[in-house]
Parts: sequence; structure tokens; C-alpha cells
Amino acid sequence: MHKVLLAVSMVLITATLGCTATPSTKTAEASAPVAAAASEPVPDAPLKPQHIDSRRTMQYVKEIVAFGRRAPGSPGMAKQQAYIRAKLKGDNLEEDTFKATTPDGQFQLTNFIDKFPGTTNDVIVICGHYDTLYAQKDFVGANDGGSSAALLLELADQFRGKNRTGPAVWLVWFDGEEAFQKWTDTDSTYGSRHLAAKWQQDGTSKRIKALLLVDMIGDSDLNIDHDANSTAWLSDLVYQAAGNLSHKAYFYGRNTAIDDDHIPFLHAGVPCVDIIDLDYGYNNVYWHTAQDTVDKLSANSFQVVGDVVLETVRLLSNRAHQ
Repeated sequence: MHKVLLAVSMVLITATLGCTATPSTKTAEASAPVAAAASEPVPDAPLKPQHIDSRRTMQYVKEIVAFGRRAPGSPGMAKQQAYIRAKLKGDNLEEDTFKATTPDGQFQLTNFIDKFPGTTNDVIVICGHYDTLYAQKDFVGANDGGSSAALLLELADQFRGKNRTGPAVWLVWFDGEEAFQKWTDTDSTYGSRHLAAKWQQDGTSKRIKALLLVDMIGDSDLNIDHDANSTAWLSDLVYQAAGNLSHKAYFYGRNTAIDDDHIPFLHAGVPCVDIIDLDYGYNNVYWHTAQDTVDKLSANSFQVVGDVVLETVRLLSNRAHQ
């Protein structure tokens, strides 16, 4: 799909972060913005940590994968879009529909934006893509596309109907993240590039306190990469959240730079972090293959990532009161 790695710096960072995972080598193909400087650790918010329902998340991903290939313009994508609308019925849901010009012609793409109010004008965006590869007909993308789509649905369940203080939370499902032919700056991230430009133009980007991107987070052998393109203080905050929940062992065992849906927002000045495990199977053997199926995923991985995302939101909300 994407995630063309932008720098090959696969160095264990266990000396500073305490992880024990083995690094793997990736290929550099593009440039990316420089991450912002790290800030001081943030004190814990007084609220208790929240936890997702990982079994429900697994059920969501199974139902999504049952639609088959979910590339733009495919019957599976149409079914998935109807499914998402049904799951989010009654929410403050916006559909950001636009025309994208691709190497394979023009396509109508749709980003879904589910908005949950807060008590400040600030916004925390949690996002991920929900499309699958266009060219590969046997690719069902359980992890690559399915895991992020499912986790966002579960996060909507967590935020729905609750009165919360601090920034609003917006959940975004990006369409057209995958390249139609070959990953380039113009053949990839169609949905995120469109929305980043739209929000920069209308001033919304100035309200975004942080953007948390989740991608390929269902892998049963979970090891979240430390992305050098992400905003440093926000990456640190995610690691702090992982530590609060005793999940540090799953984070930052590899250090690299990743091209993903957060890059357009970084260019727009939005603090971003990519929460991604880009080593799917031994030597990434399952990535972008027909082997990306539900049996390669685990509820525990959803639990870890989902809980860390909720804890990061808690810490960000606490920062709003400082």
C-alpha cells in the first residue's frame, strides 16, 4: 500500500526506551518534514485510564474483511461505506467526498469524519485509512486497512454518549491511502492530502492540538515503530501513555521514518504521530499480499494500541488545562 520508508535508520533504541525488539531493514524512497523537538513529560490526568473492547474490535475487522477487496470504486468498498454509515448512525458524521485524479482515471473518494464534542475549541484527531490495494484483486487487507477501520469504529463506541472535558475528538477514516499503481507523492494518500489542504484553507488545522494516525496495528506480533517523521513531543507522549499502561515492550523497538497519511498534516503544521507496525510477518512477508488475513491478527494487539490511544487522549486533555 504505502508506507514507503523515507530513511533507513533501523537502530535499536533500547538504551533509552527499554524495548527489546529486533530491528529490520527498510528501503528509503522519499523525503519528509523534520519532527519537532521533544517537550517535558506531562503529569498524569486525574481521570482513570479507559479500555477498549478488543473482542468487539476483532468482530468489526472480521465483518469488514468479509466484504472482500475494498479498493476505491469496488463493490466491497461500497459495502464497507454503507457498513460504516450504519455503525455511526446518529453520530455527528460528515462525509468529505471529492474527485481524485489517479493514474487509473478519476475516482470519487470519501473521507468519513465522526465528531465528538469537548469543552474547548481544540481538536484531537484520531485517524486511519479504510481502503485496500487497487491493483491486487486477491488482497483483503485485514491488517492493512481493516485494522485501522475497525479500531476507529471501536473508538467511536468509546466516545459516543459521554460528556468529556478538554478538546473535541474527531475520528477520520481516510479513503485512497493506497497507491493505484506505484507509491509516489502524487499516487498515494489521496484522502489525507485532500483533507489536510481543505482544513488548512478553512483554518481548521490551527485548531488541531494533535493528530494520532493508526495503521497496521492488528499484527499479532505487535511492535510499533518509532517514526522519525512524527512530531517528537507527541511520539514521546504516546510512549509515556504506553508506560502508564505497562505496554512499553510493544513500542519503539525499531527506529525509522515512514511516509503515511500523517505527512500532509505535518506539512500543514499539525503535530502528528504515526502509530504503525510496519513489519508484518517475518521480514514483512504478509504486507501487501493475499496472506494479509484475519488469522494474522490478535485481540491483544487491538487492546494494546486502542488503550494507548485512549491514554494519549487523556494526557493531551490534561495538557489543555495546564
